Amino acid sequence: MPSSTQLVVIGAGPGGYVAAFLASDLGMEVTIVEQEPNPGGVCVYRGCIPSKAFLHTAKIMSEAKHAKNFGIEYAAPKVDVAKLRDWKKNVVSKLTGNLGLLVKSRKINYILGTARFVNSTTLTITKADGTSEQLTFQKAILATGSRPATIPNLPKSKHIWDSTTALEMESIPASLLVVGGGYIGMELGTVYHELGSKVSVVEMTPGLLPGADRDLANVLYKRMSGLLHEILLETKVVQMAESSDGITVTFADKDGKEWNKEYNKVLVSVGRKPNSENLGLEHTKVKITPRGFVEVNGQRRSTDENIYAIGDVAGDPMLAHKASHEGRVAVEAILGKKVAFEPQAIPAVVFTDPEIAWCGLTELEAKTQGKEVHIVKFPWAASGRALTLDRQDGLTKLILDPATQRILGVGIAGVGAGELIAEGVLAVEMGSVAADLKLSIHAHPTLSETIMETAESVFGHSTHIYKPRK
Repeated sequence: MPSSTQLVVIGAGPGGYVAAFLASDLGMEVTIVEQEPNPGGVCVYRGCIPSKAFLHTAKIMSEAKHAKNFGIEYAAPKVDVAKLRDWKKNVVSKLTGNLGLLVKSRKINYILGTARFVNSTTLTITKADGTSEQLTFQKAILATGSRPATIPNLPKSKHIWDSTTALEMESIPASLLVVGGGYIGMELGTVYHELGSKVSVVEMTPGLLPGADRDLANVLYKRMSGLLHEILLETKVVQMAESSDGITVTFADKDGKEWNKEYNKVLVSVGRKPNSENLGLEHTKVKITPRGFVEVNGQRRSTDENIYAIGDVAGDPMLAHKASHEGRVAVEAILGKKVAFEPQAIPAVVFTDPEIAWCGLTELEAKTQGKEVHIVKFPWAASGRALTLDRQDGLTKLILDPATQRILGVGIAGVGAGELIAEGVLAVEMGSVAADLKLSIHAHPTLSETIMETAESVFGHSTHIYKPRK
């Protein structure tokens, strides 16, 4: 372990390791402090990567069932849970192992342990063996991420899961209640439904995916309401109590009516909390917001000139790709470049079936801001490619400035929406207008054509729907 370093990065998730790698590539002496043996963070070890490995499995099972619509039927699948866990572990191991090799290739100092600030230029590093040493630094980047939020007064029970526990997949419960209809709950609920659990979802707001536009979220709701055992909207969880076979849950609807129901397992997915505690930040000039985020400026510098913060600990949205870009900005700012984190479109993707994706200004945000927008939609029932997939349950929408036809936001619900949204991000970031998408030739037959045809609809020229311009 070195006694000093030019840059120390605390946390090696998608924000931390990207920042560390770039800093090393630009000639800085870099030290990473991380609790895992290799970089990856929550995203790779306990979040987006393992969940997508399981979601891929779920998609295969779903498509096998769906194939009967084409005249192809398969026998009921046999699920080997142990092998499924091994598949997930193999994916994680490959990714983290490769990242570890990149650390060595770049000659980055990698310390396995935890860090706590003594002051604005010194850390106490507690290593995995319990010993402690001090490390002085010129600049530090906080990339400590987040953890699952909890519900107050929950009983301690092996039958109550958070997202981390659910991804360990110790078993496939006969019945599973998902508390929270956000993206984490819906993704994991999808996985366990396809693996054989009777899945119910409870959400206290009027709809699933509270942060998404209602027309996009409703595409998912229509499909999920036909697949899941039950979706309880505008319903609160009043109490949970351990029973002999699981958890007894007390619900209350919007009128205050209460009832009980028992589940083998309960997955609590009510958001995430930033990891800003127990870092010794009180010994620095760093300020923490009421929600626990580190206060940062456009360069991701905190109120302490030596300390920067990126990713989940630096504020919403808590997304890996946002953290990565913040990491690059922070490093370039440390090196004196004139940079700022000012994206016009951070894509959000919910990897359910159908996928939901959006970027830029949403319809909900426009209403909240009192901003006048022009919204144009194209239903996938009019898409030849969607018909060949037997998945007409999609929707593409553009949110435009009514005066200039500039594209302010894009929303997509349907198969592969997470891949399609990249074109929307580019359109918003480049300040494109509807005519730019209309005149860009899209391959046929593809789902990407729905973006072109949505743009054509702005002018009343869409070939596959009749919607004259008003």
